[in-house]
Amino acid sequence: MKKERIYPDSGVELSPFISRNYDRIMAMASMGHYPKSIIRAIEDMQIQPNDHILDLGCGTGYNTSLMASYFNGTGRIHGLDISDEMALQFQSKFSEDTRITYQNQRIDLPFQLDRKFNKIFISFVIHGFPHEICHAIIENAYKHLEEGGAFFILDFAEFDMSAMPFHHRAIFKAVECKYAFDYIQRDWKSILKEKGFTEFTEHFYLKKYMRLLKAVK
Repeated sequence: MKKERIYPDSGVELSPFISRNYDRIMAMASMGHYPKSIIRAIEDMQIQPNDHILDLGCGTGYNTSLMASYFNGTGRIHGLDISDEMALQFQSKFSEDTRITYQNQRIDLPFQLDRKFNKIFISFVIHGFPHEICHAIIENAYKHLEEGGAFFILDFAEFDMSAMPFHHRAIFKAVECKYAFDYIQRDWKSILKEKGFTEFTEHFYLKKYMRLLKAVK
């Protein structure tokens, strides 16, 4: 039976086929640029060996594995996702790595974990939710951060789509959901500031269409 989507207009609730092949599809669709940019973004997070990281919408665990490569014995990552297909891949990757844990958990509803983290990461997930739901995700991140901890949003930057080259604009229109069009027009630093975050830092990739936005609690 086909699983009913929580948000029918969302582009981040993926089909089982795409979920099983997500990393390969993204690499092929971007001609290798997407995974290279992810690697650069993880480097720009300046992960420390003893960081405790919450990965919201952890997917297949590709980003988690990059982050964990910076760890020594005390670093930890806790991944949250709801995709059964991606959970299988995530858990298979880290079945023998006690530093990495997984939990089936919706990030768009309030939740309470038993610990806080000094870094929280979300990659190409938040743009696929209705704007009012994005506020709930940000509030969950704020609640689970330690004081002085950093929230990292890796996603589309803010840009004027009408100014994009035609072929870039055509691809964006073809593959992205309606929430993404709203997302790129928002002032996310102002939104995060209203939620209590400060000290913003930005890194850009893919001709400045992709951004790592850091905000501190």
